[in-house]
This record gives sequence, structure tokens and C-alpha cells, in this order.
Amino acid sequence: MASITSPLLLAHKTKITTCNSSHRPRHLTITASARPLRAAVIGGGPAGASAAESLANANISTYLFERNPTGSKPCGGAIPLCMMEEFSLPHSLIDRHVSQFLLLSPSNLPSLFSRHLSADTHYIPMLRREVLDSFLRERAKEKGALVVPGLVTGIKMPRSEKEPYVIQYISEGSTQSIEADVIVGADGANSRVAREIGAGEYATAIAFQERIRLPPSAMSYYTDLAEMYLGSDVSPDFYAWVFPKCDHVAVGTGTVSSKPSIKSLQASLHARAGTKLAGGTVIRVEAHPIPEHPRPRRVIGRVALVGDAAGYVTKCSGEGIYFAAKSGRLCGEAIGKLWREEGKVTEAGLKREYLKKWDDEFSGMFRFLDLLHKVFYKDDAGKEALAEMCADAYVQKRTFECYLDKKMVVGHPWEEMKLAWRTVGSMVRNRVLGKEVERLRTLEANLSSLV
Repeated sequence: MASITSPLLLAHKTKITTCNSSHRPRHLTITASARPLRAAVIGGGPAGASAAESLANANISTYLFERNPTGSKPCGGAIPLCMMEEFSLPHSLIDRHVSQFLLLSPSNLPSLFSRHLSADTHYIPMLRREVLDSFLRERAKEKGALVVPGLVTGIKMPRSEKEPYVIQYISEGSTQSIEADVIVGADGANSRVAREIGAGEYATAIAFQERIRLPPSAMSYYTDLAEMYLGSDVSPDFYAWVFPKCDHVAVGTGTVSSKPSIKSLQASLHARAGTKLAGGTVIRVEAHPIPEHPRPRRVIGRVALVGDAAGYVTKCSGEGIYFAAKSGRLCGEAIGKLWREEGKVTEAGLKREYLKKWDDEFSGMFRFLDLLHKVFYKDDAGKEALAEMCADAYVQKRTFECYLDKKMVVGHPWEEMKLAWRTVGSMVRNRVLGKEVERLRTLEANLSSLV
């Protein structure tokens, strides 16, 4: 194995103590006055980059590992408007200002789900993940974090709470390692950090996406319009999407229960979209796992999980970018606070300053969206009812109040009561309609097999 301090890390502005075991105390006591805390952030997406920026701001010696700096994730790329200001994102990152959102039911009935959006003040920013991720990593670097292009291959656990972790990684073709006093795992749904610390298993979905460059005439249709498709033909337990980007559209779907059928689901999406995608050229195909629920354990020792590694993707909407960045920032700030005020980072401290604050702010929202998913996504009848409900002006108002500003807004009691009755009525009607839709689809499939 190569030396613990690689030549790459020696170039960092913070001096790193070399790992000559013969000169190092057997039990290293870490205090705020002795030397800078060493933090390793594994994964350079929105979660990892935001964590690294917060750590660097706290004068913590920070190493941000990213295995594929030029890569991208199959992601719709929609973010809530509040994220622009909260994370000081320049508007130059935005590809499209979406003010028209079309929701298509399993029977392909359209519902314009955007009465409370406007091109000027209340829109959905659409961007590309490679653009956003690169910007956030560069900003963390400017704050003092060292970005390490490398693949983490293992973590050696400390023998006591006073000893550092040893992170093994491959960079520029050679195996290297560094020590870290605290680790932030931001390495996605298949997190190696989570496996190394025994964070527990969780279910994952698969997202499959094509980037399709359309002719100018076809692309003009998607100037400020995004589409979301519901139905078991495009996803039995999620939804499919066509989201506009700078010079192409992102066309994708996701599923938990039918992963082997993901390509046939994508083909059904093409059929549903029809001529709107005609003449397009596929410029990239992407697939990636996404988490279905938070992991059983998100903090173990001095290791904390954030973003997809922690399972912070909402049911029903599948949203994860904002929650990734938010969790990374909250975790980084928690570590900085513990080091500054207590002179040490402990599991109890991370659970108090990071996990409790996260759960207090967002666990209710996650539970609510999980409930909606269970009610409306279990079959096409439920999805038909969901599409019908989304045409309701009050539903749209409440949805975008919560989505754009990321706050669970308390609704008007009388309007909430009327909404409950409308929901029941919609579910009753569409349980009948759903059966008819299935009958017609079966008939269509049988006729097609005879042709």
C-alpha cells in the first residue's frame, strides 16, 4: 500500500501530519486546540459538496472524494425555487424556467398542474446535474476543501473513539490512503460508506433516463413545459417524465417492483409521448439506483450519512436534490458546531445536532408523501384519481406552497374538509374507471397480438 499521505494531499493548504506509525501515539487524543479536525466527505454530488463547503467554512481540514467528476446522474433535474436563494445558486445554472406542468393520467387524460406557477415569480427551475454538481464542488474547493478525484475502496475502522478512520482509495491508478477524524457518507444509494459501517439495508428503485435532442420545432413545445406520466404501462409504482433542458429533453421512468422491465416501461413512455418526441436523437442513456426510504441507521460512531446514502428521497414525487444539499449542509454545520463548542465529534453529538434537527424539520413531510404514495400509486385506478385531484385549484395551491418553499403549510380547515370529500368521491369514481381502463388495455393488447 502507498503511504498514508499522498502527494496530491500534500498540496493542500492545511498541513497534514504524516502517518509514520513509529512516531505516532498509540491513542491519539483530538482536541480543538491541538490541530484542525480532518473530515472526509465521500461523494461529490449536492449532498457531499454542500457538506464539504460547510466543513471548510468551519476551518475544518476537508477532503471531498468524487469518483467521476465529469459524470452525471439520471435525474429529472427539477429543484424547488427556494433552493436558488437558500444555496445562493446563480440563475445561469438554470436551463429552463418551467411554468407549465402537464400531468397525464393512465388513460392519457391531461391535467394542467400549474395554475399557481408563473414565468416570472413562481416557476420550477430545471437544470442538469453535471452543471449543478460541478458548481457546488468548485465552490467547496474555493472555500478550502480539497477535491480528490478517486474511488474509495475501503474504510479501516478505529480501535477507539480517539483514533482516526483510515480511508483507502484509488486515484490516478494508484492505491492510496488518508486518515480522517470524521466521515460524511454522500456516495449515493449503493453507498460503500453505509456498507462499511453497517447502516442497514433498504429498498431501492431504478431510474432510467434518455437524453433526447429534438428538432427545433419539436423542442419549442417544451420551452417552458414539463410532463409527468402516470400508469402501470410506464411505471407500476412511480411515474415517468419528460423534462426540458438546455438543448434536449430528459425522458425517463423509475420503478421498484419491475426493475427487469425498465426498458419496456421506457418504450411505453415513448408510445405515450407519441409524435412529441419524433425526430429526436438519443445523446445519452443513464441508469442509477435511488433509495425508497431512509436507512435504519444514519449515524454510527463519527460517520454520518447524507443525501441518497441516508435515503433522503421522497415517495410520491421522487424528489432528492434539495434534500441532498440540505442534509449535507446541516451535517457539515453540525460537525463544525460540535468541534467549535465541544472540541470533539461524537455519535451522540451528531445524532443531536444533525439527525434530530433533520427529523424535526422533514420527517413529517416524508411520512405524508409516503402516505400519499400508498393511497394513490398502488394501481391505475388510484393514479387516475390522483390525476383528477391534481386538476383541483386548491390542491395545486397547497402543493406548490409546500414544494416551492419546502414548508408544510397548514391549510384552511373548511377547504381541507371539502378536499377530503372530493378525494373520496374521486377514489370511488376511479375505482370503477380504473377497471374500465384495464379492460380496454387488455382488449387493445389482444387485438395487437392478432395483427
